[in-house]
Order: sequence, then C-alpha cells, then structure tokens
Amino acid sequence: MPVKRALVAYTEEKLNCAQSVYRGFQASPEKVAAAQKLGGGKAEGGRCGALAAALDLASEAAHGKLLVAFTAKAGAEQCREIRAKKEFSCAQCVELAARLLKEHGDV
Repeated sequence: MPVKRALVAYTEEKLNCAQSVYRGFQASPEKVAAAQKLGGGKAEGGRCGALAAALDLASEAAHGKLLVAFTAKAGAEQCREIRAKKEFSCAQCVELAARLLKEHGDV
C-alpha cells in the first residue's frame, strides 16, 4: 500500500519524488512540505530525492541494503546521473525507493 500511495502522490498529486515517498509512508504533513526542497537533485550530494527520503525513513541498519539495491536498479544514486542515462524515470525512482523501503527499511 505505501508504494501505491507514493506513486499516486507523484502522478496525481504532483508532489516531487521525495515528498511522494514521505506521503506514501504517511509522514507528517510538515515533513512532506519540508521535502519540497529535496526534488530535482537538490537532496544532499545531489542524491535522488526519492532515495534520500527512503534513507531518512529507514532504520540505520537498512541504509546499506537500500543504497546497493537502488543503485543496482537505477544505475546511480545521484539524480543527474540517473536522468542523464534516460533509462529510469522519476516515477520509477519513486516506485523503486518506496518498494525497497517497504522490503528492507524496517519501517
């Protein structure tokens, strides 16, 4: 259900990638609003906002698994690198980050 909520937030509510992952996992409205500044590669280190949100919500122990699995599928951690390859869309990043968080995030 959180994966579907995240995708709906991205595709229908038109939230950015980070906000969508937070919304999918029912973060507070304040956290969702604050994540507005994380989309478009503006997360720390240029990281994908969806990945940044998933890491924020995940347990510390799950970070390694999330990073490895996300990078293996999306091709990179950084938004610009993912987008430059044109093989993985932002919606796919939202879905992947949410799915990995659900599977490995211990949330």
